[in-house]
Amino acid sequence: MRAGVAPTPPGEIGFKQFVALVAAIMAVNALAIDSMMPALAAIGHDLGVGMENDRQWVISAYLMGFGVAQIIFGPLADRFGRRRVLQSGIAIYIVFSLVSALATSFDMLLAARVAQGIGAAASRVLVVSIVRDRFSGRQMARVMSLTLIVFLAVPILAPSLGQLVLLVAPWRWIFASLAIYGAGVMTWIALRLPETLHAEDRLPMSVAAVAQAFRVTLTNRIAVGYMLAMTLVLGGLFGFINSAQQVFVEVFDEPLYFTLNFAAIAGFMAIASLFNARIVGRLGTRRVSHSALLGYTVFAVVHGGIVFAGYENLWTFTVFQAGIMFCFGLVGPNFGAMAMEPLGHLAGTAASVQGSCTTIGGALLGFIIGQNFDGTVRPLMVGFVVCALASLVAVLITEKGRLFQPTPGGIATAG
Repeated sequence: MRAGVAPTPPGEIGFKQFVALVAAIMAVNALAIDSMMPALAAIGHDLGVGMENDRQWVISAYLMGFGVAQIIFGPLADRFGRRRVLQSGIAIYIVFSLVSALATSFDMLLAARVAQGIGAAASRVLVVSIVRDRFSGRQMARVMSLTLIVFLAVPILAPSLGQLVLLVAPWRWIFASLAIYGAGVMTWIALRLPETLHAEDRLPMSVAAVAQAFRVTLTNRIAVGYMLAMTLVLGGLFGFINSAQQVFVEVFDEPLYFTLNFAAIAGFMAIASLFNARIVGRLGTRRVSHSALLGYTVFAVVHGGIVFAGYENLWTFTVFQAGIMFCFGLVGPNFGAMAMEPLGHLAGTAASVQGSCTTIGGALLGFIIGQNFDGTVRPLMVGFVVCALASLVAVLITEKGRLFQPTPGGIATAG
């Protein structure tokens, strides 16, 4: 049964290994983003990138490919099943990781990064679809939180792993390492992950069927509202990822503290996911996520006030960003679960539409924030405050002015 944890049939993957495998699949994407951060300066130097802000394209190009392709993988997964489509996407990811490693120009690298993101898009869509195939409501939020505990070790460790590679080899070996990791995950899927889409749930691959699924996904108030709210909080996160390396190097003149502080900040997101897994079943997704969104907004506003008052330093930046990321760790899995809850009958397409919209929208907002970097933390904090307030407005509109409880006619199991 989808609602709850179904018994594990003989020979099928167990719950703990399922969570670990889903986390490993999700890490395919996180590694491709965060391991790049220490290498941006070296990439820019070797490939002749003059403007420092232009180096951010190494991350943004990947995110754009990652966002756009999710529209494709969802309908394919609903028609042909999760397993084959997931393996095809990871194969694309492996190939273009190797192409990135061999890039002879910045334009070639960016083209390969777009293609790498296209392949990785399958991991995002299929993870959400596979989890939704087996769980729903609070159980889905719990599984996603347990998954994120493992997955969020990647943002903590990835910049350090990238830095370790740079100590012993050129930046190209970071991309080679991504290919090796992708091959390992693909082998694990082949050996242990069964098909989770039931034959009766497969949708015909027709324009009319896909258009109908898109229409349902984009007209459900709860799904669209939380998709928009998630896009906005992601905009702040991507703005931070684009700007973080420059902030530590140019604003605080502390390049050696970059990986350590980034790990500390990301660690609070992992702690939040563990906390969420423990409390969401008792309190519900709305109580947890709405409270966290208010906290996210308060941290952003107070931090912005400190920055504009001229009292910002390395410690205030680290503490307040850790607070924001803790709140994000409570917002993300719950907003995602609530957005998917009304759409279980077309989970693949719904996950693709939502993933594409949130990633493209968040990447564009993050790129705008990053491109406004001016040697201070001010553009980043303006971005955080605007995104937080706009997300709060989106939730209030979605819930018709109510917080913490489902609106009448809402999805009770997700509340």
